[in-house]
Amino acid sequence: MARQQNGERSTRGERGRDREREREEEFVDKLVHINRVAKVVKGGRRFSFAALVVVGDAKGRVGFGSGKAREVPEAIRKATDQAKREMIRVPLREGRTLHHDVRGHFGAGQVILRAVPAGTGIIAGGPMRAVFETMGIQDVVAKCVGTTNPHNMVNATFKALRLLMSPRAVAAKRGKKVGEIIGRRDGTILIPLIRNSVTSEMTRRDHVA
Repeated sequence: MARQQNGERSTRGERGRDREREREEEFVDKLVHINRVAKVVKGGRRFSFAALVVVGDAKGRVGFGSGKAREVPEAIRKATDQAKREMIRVPLREGRTLHHDVRGHFGAGQVILRAVPAGTGIIAGGPMRAVFETMGIQDVVAKCVGTTNPHNMVNATFKALRLLMSPRAVAAKRGKKVGEIIGRRDGTILIPLIRNSVTSEMTRRDHVA
């Protein structure tokens, strides 16, 4: 009887480990930034490393985390664990792009995310590209204004993503039908619009300088 119970426990343990492995295989992680931090102490300087990691399942779920440790692998592991704990689900249109344009602001950074037609690809730089690739977006245009700090860029991007709503959610909130919410979706003018806004911002900065 005892042997049978031990066998059942071992089988359950193996199943639990298999489930954990499957969950880990589902996620895609990207190292966005790593920074070496020096602390001056008696006798010299003590170095540690801070890592910023983005994790997603390529199906609309994504999260980010930061970790600090004396060694790089340990800092990345801490950041990855935090990112997995703080994942959010983002509604996607046709599983490839955003439902609507949105802006996000964090610290000195402001990001502009725009929904675009199929085939456009990911037009975004650095940290924002890592977020979109791990999340599974195929077509998006994004621009960050005001900062090049990867932490601010990622935080602003997530603030914008949290503001996204699907037509079904908006219709349920307003008590209307989905057909009344969805208007004419013509994304052909979105890329010229973002280019014009970027050009005007650059011109304004040149005048200020």
